[in-house]
Amino acid sequence: MMHIAKSTEAHPRPSLLSDFILGSQDGLVNVLGILLGLSAAHARLPLILVAVFAALGAESISMGAVAYTSTNARRRFYLSEVAREQEEMRTVPDAEREEVRTVLKDWGFAGADLEDMLERICRNPRAWLEFMMSFELKLAPVKESQARDSFITVGLATVAGSFIPVLPFLVPGISILDRVISAVVLSGITLGFIGVYEARTTDGKPFRNALQMIVIGLAAGFAGFIIGYFLGGGNFPGVL
Repeated sequence: MMHIAKSTEAHPRPSLLSDFILGSQDGLVNVLGILLGLSAAHARLPLILVAVFAALGAESISMGAVAYTSTNARRRFYLSEVAREQEEMRTVPDAEREEVRTVLKDWGFAGADLEDMLERICRNPRAWLEFMMSFELKLAPVKESQARDSFITVGLATVAGSFIPVLPFLVPGISILDRVISAVVLSGITLGFIGVYEARTTDGKPFRNALQMIVIGLAAGFAGFIIGYFLGGGNFPGVL
């Protein structure tokens, strides 16, 4: 007897990947912009660290909460569409069958093959419903635990990303210029790794993804530097 081995290949969840990228990138860029802006505005080191850690705490909770509420909203919307489709399958089944037929025609089915496939799908209510949700409405199911998972992933990723640019500011006895350069370099490297990870996971182009992530992230951080520079009088301090 032939036995088919069950696949053990792990596939990352799209929501987990997007949550990780959202949190880590947002935390890193947000803190980098604050660091560069306050440094350019002549702020002293204690004030910079207070501002950064206050922003880190608020941002991680805020980002996690946004991920939680938005995921919950997607789940409620999905469930409402499930209920609507189920009602239409009961009250106007012929119209719903025609919608299945339209999708199958778009896939290239015709004649007896089309009718056979149509009957196979519509005789099974669960298959019929999931077909309509996936291929007519193009909606993916949202699990009950997904909002909680998004909150945790985004929150922790935001904290982790936020710590990257602040590390040079925790090293005593170095100039503000060295701190700023180190923060920018560390942030650029981290953003590049995030871009490569995204590309490897999604079958993208590592170099292009990394470069895109670096440019977007550092551009946002540079905006903070420019604002701090001009509001601070236009003279970049040498030492904190």
